[in-house]
Amino acid sequence: MQKYYPRVMDSILDFGLRASGAVLIRGPKWCGKSTTAEQKAASVVFMQDRETSAQNIELAKNAPPLLLDGPAPRLIDEWQVVPSLWDQVRYEVDKRGENGQFILTGSATPLDEPEGVGSSLYEHSGIGRINPLTMRTMSLFESQDGTGAISLSALFEERDIEPSQCGLTLKDYAYLVCRGGWPRAVGLDHDVALEQPYVFYNGLVNDDINRVFKRAKNPERIKRFMRSYARAVSTETSIAEIRKDMAANDESALSDETIALYIAAMEKLFVIENLPAWNPNLRSKTAVRSSDTKHFVDPSIATAALGLGPEDLLNDLETFGLLFESLCVRDLRIYAESLKGQVYHYRDKKGREVDAVIHLRNGNWAAVEVKLANQERIEEAAGNLIKLVADIDTEKMKAPSFLAVVTATPYAYRREDGVYVVPLGCMRP
Repeated sequence: MQKYYPRVMDSILDFGLRASGAVLIRGPKWCGKSTTAEQKAASVVFMQDRETSAQNIELAKNAPPLLLDGPAPRLIDEWQVVPSLWDQVRYEVDKRGENGQFILTGSATPLDEPEGVGSSLYEHSGIGRINPLTMRTMSLFESQDGTGAISLSALFEERDIEPSQCGLTLKDYAYLVCRGGWPRAVGLDHDVALEQPYVFYNGLVNDDINRVFKRAKNPERIKRFMRSYARAVSTETSIAEIRKDMAANDESALSDETIALYIAAMEKLFVIENLPAWNPNLRSKTAVRSSDTKHFVDPSIATAALGLGPEDLLNDLETFGLLFESLCVRDLRIYAESLKGQVYHYRDKKGREVDAVIHLRNGNWAAVEVKLANQERIEEAAGNLIKLVADIDTEKMKAPSFLAVVTATPYAYRREDGVYVVPLGCMRP
């Protein structure tokens, strides 16, 4: 039996169960939703278990109270196999009047599902009863590849941070970008671990993508889309530019609407997770750009789509830098979630930009730049962060809790100008 690595989601799930009647854990396939949910569940129903699925499906359709009867919290794994279970869980939560009754896990539903079953289901019919939580692949802290010496929470609390060291090298980070945070890859031999993102990717483009479309899509065209999107990671590349990139390798005409449909499908599968723009209160009248930065939920999806390995990244530091930024965004999202925070990016028409802005529910925020290892670029990034802060209108919003440059360098420390330099491998929630 594979070792269970504690997840940031563990504490988030605990709180979610205390705060609501049921919790929905959503996220990409293979990210560990079911395994994490099992750690907290008192009883379990597996809707896709080959030995019991036929019986469970019949119960769900004809006698749902029997299926939902069991010690709480009761886990219903892959609930979307019988979409009507959603309404039954909601009804049971109302009837019982107690929190912590159910944990639901599941993947995507069809893009054209009737209202009340697709994305609107999460936003409307479960409000007040079923709390949706997003789970991602493993961060470096969760996979125990990092030290976790620097706490994001401590940085927000403006506590003194002791200088520390991370033993990860550029070669290590290149491997971790390509291996990704897939739980089943952690602890495996080097080459076997690197194969796991390809297994995910091949299943995605050949099978999983068709779960959100009524008619099967051409796998080769999906692959071309994925490659084009991978080349756009950590940039604000437009749909029109992605279409042009695809058209260079595809004689068939593609519309922006088709590309948007592919993106929507990948979002439904929790494969694409773009970074929205942050709009602060500035003293100047600088126009702020509102385009999302393109990201997959895990950077290894991009390397699999492009057919890249660790050596390829080490030989192309520009591509490595963009994918390392995506790795940092993944981890920062996971850590921020535990603090009830979200991650954004910032760019204005003057060309000033910040790779990641972490904004907490209480209004506290921090600005983070990502630089691979070049000391000159780190200096430039720190200067840009300080310039941005000077333009923030602190009468309308709080000053930042901290500024940081996240790197692939060995040492974590606080610079004389107050900006932190933190290796990604040193970070934890």
